[in-house]
Amino acid sequence: MKQLDSRLWAARLLIAVVVAWNLECALVFLLNPAVFAPGFELSGVPGEAAVRGFAVLFMMWNIPYLVALRHPRRNRSSLWEALAMQAVGVIGENLVFFSIPVGHLVLRTSLLRFIMFDAAGVLLLIGAAWLAMQKRPGGL
Repeated sequence: MKQLDSRLWAARLLIAVVVAWNLECALVFLLNPAVFAPGFELSGVPGEAAVRGFAVLFMMWNIPYLVALRHPRRNRSSLWEALAMQAVGVIGENLVFFSIPVGHLVLRTSLLRFIMFDAAGVLLLIGAAWLAMQKRPGGL
């Protein structure tokens, strides 16, 4: 019987948390876009379509996360891709945040939530990557 590799399972858990957050966000954006559109200073059918588009993006960019989740050590390139994507998100969101005039409080607040959400994801994925690099006794 194979020995349980607790570091591998811990890495999977960290990745799973990020995947769950992303997919939960995608689901609520997809099912209830009218609730979230005002947070982006959008409204009506165009606002709902934009928020649903965000949902599709959330689902799309989870593909490498799901591959990494399957086996973070063997699929380490997918884990590094997911980490890079998450970091690009934090950097990009900060650039967008600082480009928005202070008077757009609702929009800036929405972006701050995404920045915190994605920054937490970066930290979790760094932890997962570190755990995945640790070899279990006896090999892979």
